[in-house]
Amino acid sequence: MRKIFFFLFILSISALRAQQPEKLNSSEIFKEIQKLNFLGSVLYVAAHPDDENTRLISYLSKELNARTAYLSLTRGDGGQNLIGPELRELLGLIRTQELLAARRIDGGEQYFTRANDFGYSKHPGETLSIWQEEEILKDVVRTIRTFRPDVIINRFKIESAGETHGHHTSSAILSARGFELAGKASSFSESASEEGTWQPKKLLFNTSPWFYESNEAFEAADKSHFLQFDTGVYYPLIGMSNTEIASLSRSQHQSQGFGSTGSRGKALEYLELIAGDHPANNNDLFHGINTSWSRVKGGEEIGKILESVEKNYDFQEPSASIPALIEAYKLIQDLDDEHWKKIKTAEIKKVIAASAGLYLEAVANTPLSTPGEVIELELEAINRSPLKVEVLKIKMEPTGSIIEPQQELKDNESWKEAVPLLVPEDTPYTSPYWLKEKGSLGMYKVDDPNLIGLPETPREFKAIFTVTIEGEELTFSREIVFKRNDPVKGETYRPFEIVPPVSVSVPDDVLIFANHAPKTLPVTVTAMRDSVVGTLTPPDLKHWKFSPEKHEFGPLSKGEQNTFLFSVTAPEAQDQSIFNPEATVDGKKYSREVYQLDYDHIPLQTVLLQAETKLVKLDIRKSGKLIGYIEGAGDLVPQALEQIGYTVIKILPQDISAANLKQYDAVVMGIRAYNVVNELQHKQSELMKYVKDGGNLIVQYNTSRGLVTNDLAPYPLQLSRDRVTDENAEVRFLAKDHPVLNFPNKITAADFEGWVQERGLYFPDKWAPQFTPLLSMNDPAETPKDGSLLVAPYGKGYYIYTGLSFFREFPEGVPGAFRLFANMISLGKPEATTTTSSNKPQ
Repeated sequence: MRKIFFFLFILSISALRAQQPEKLNSSEIFKEIQKLNFLGSVLYVAAHPDDENTRLISYLSKELNARTAYLSLTRGDGGQNLIGPELRELLGLIRTQELLAARRIDGGEQYFTRANDFGYSKHPGETLSIWQEEEILKDVVRTIRTFRPDVIINRFKIESAGETHGHHTSSAILSARGFELAGKASSFSESASEEGTWQPKKLLFNTSPWFYESNEAFEAADKSHFLQFDTGVYYPLIGMSNTEIASLSRSQHQSQGFGSTGSRGKALEYLELIAGDHPANNNDLFHGINTSWSRVKGGEEIGKILESVEKNYDFQEPSASIPALIEAYKLIQDLDDEHWKKIKTAEIKKVIAASAGLYLEAVANTPLSTPGEVIELELEAINRSPLKVEVLKIKMEPTGSIIEPQQELKDNESWKEAVPLLVPEDTPYTSPYWLKEKGSLGMYKVDDPNLIGLPETPREFKAIFTVTIEGEELTFSREIVFKRNDPVKGETYRPFEIVPPVSVSVPDDVLIFANHAPKTLPVTVTAMRDSVVGTLTPPDLKHWKFSPEKHEFGPLSKGEQNTFLFSVTAPEAQDQSIFNPEATVDGKKYSREVYQLDYDHIPLQTVLLQAETKLVKLDIRKSGKLIGYIEGAGDLVPQALEQIGYTVIKILPQDISAANLKQYDAVVMGIRAYNVVNELQHKQSELMKYVKDGGNLIVQYNTSRGLVTNDLAPYPLQLSRDRVTDENAEVRFLAKDHPVLNFPNKITAADFEGWVQERGLYFPDKWAPQFTPLLSMNDPAETPKDGSLLVAPYGKGYYIYTGLSFFREFPEGVPGAFRLFANMISLGKPEATTTTSSNKPQ
């Protein structure tokens, strides 16, 4: 049920701002100069995208000028998506880019571990077991040794086991262990030999009233051992307060609905010392840590020069600072401290280029290319200052080809040149490095240790400009990009990417067969270069039949698509198999889809996905035909119900009325509908009237906080935060004879096999006696939870509330989930009319 944002060369409708070059104004240049004069680092550690405190990250970066980074142990793969249908790995890709967008605003850097967000966990013991604790700890230590923070700040506390998400507590545990081990050469010796050891000076916990029983308890707490900061400071050079900047950063987490309104005024943050030394009643985070240039041998003279640059900076003529900046640059190149040499070299080169108005760019004539193709690059360079600047040479990576313009760049006179570039045959395809191989439930597989921790796969295609500024030779690296002029948005950018010669795609992740009738399965082949010729073949699957045996295609021109149809006949018995078609081109087999995610708030993302459809033959009966669906936070339940033969009509909130709903055999509420659809507070009476008049209303899970109405049901019903996260937890039947467990499908323990991620969430914990609880389940060492599936008659109809995670099970083709949901829809209906034993189409 994959929703394809297929692109290809239909680029005229995309918002392509991905690689827009950074252009600093005079105030921003001055801020970068201030950062040059500060040699201190802070690493903030938590578990997920959105866990970070953007107020504190922005304050550390913009007020203290510290090098600041956020280490998110996961990429947020296990959550829900409020802006689209993507879940799991694709959601993790979206949230990775949302974090990077947030860091571009608040000034931080971004790191990750290989930990996979497998969903909610109640205890750190479970989390660390699934994450392979020592492996993720190895990643944390590697990040500490690479980033070399003076200070580490935890978002969560170590002593919170069982009180919050197990991932949260685990992040604090791993951070504390990393603090202890990163300085020991005997711990994780591989990264110690590659990166060296590093011992941070302090470990702190970012506490707040949230970690206390109440605001009053926090106010009464002894804070003499806390560091306290007012992060609401105002920046005249920017025209915003720190908290306003932080809200813009926070608002990048759109997939989680975390839009934030900017605030002004005092905003206190508190840090509690966990390890290291810090005097009481002292709010200097870097107390006892040398953050001046004197911390590195030979740095004193650099500091004096840069202090003078800062003091004498001319906002009207930033280029006046360049001679002194170049003098400092040359001294930095002589430093023995490779860590600060690398960091400050990159920072000062950025300031020099910005101060000169130096613009360097390499633009490809196509957004996508394949190995072996020749593309054209347009190179551009311009100096917008009175200084003497010359382009000596430009080296193209990864080919190593060089041109030598030896071109003087006179003030505000642009230089351009077009050059060909051969894409090497062995060039790897563009795709997120952590998704290239299949990982485990708790951890991504990454073979190259140099990639671990990085937010993205480094781009291979670059243009390295060698220029002289006032006689000093400097190099500047620019990623090759694609840009075009959009009639509405103007100049738009996107990454330049390498793809296979052919893309193979299937429209659905799962194809359900509710009987023995054949179904048509379309497979689309898209040429990613010209003159593509080949064959498309289905897999050889036991018990499943495909016709025809192959399709021939081509020659196809670049961007041309052909869709081929395979007739698929399911076996008689219930079965699950994977359909993965292959295209053969020039003797090589290709079975991946070039898939693209295109949202306005993040750069366009290209990922290679295995082209496959899970074929599921169900032993299922059902009653009823027409289903009304009221969408909530977004799920694929309607498409799943259509796959087993229902006709599903999506109902707009304004169209909810008992008279309109009367036509439906059942009305289903989408996940979190009562959290996100405000109109439901005015439409609940119509829904209840529909039930009373004989309708069947199925309400899927809602969170216990933020309900638009507390009257969810015709009788009292209280939601809780109860959930069962063990997808293999035993399911016990409380009302074995109830129709929902018997008609038209006999539900047994086998129907709860193969569930993914969890059993369910936000179960009710209190309900009126009119409700019948059908199932009981619990996580290990917990009390039974009986609120996962509740049924109550009301008038002539039925009201059903379920916290079972059907929205996760349907996309995975879990047979028992379909059978149980069909029973819920069939409640109160006459004898089932469709069976899998029939050879007739539905």
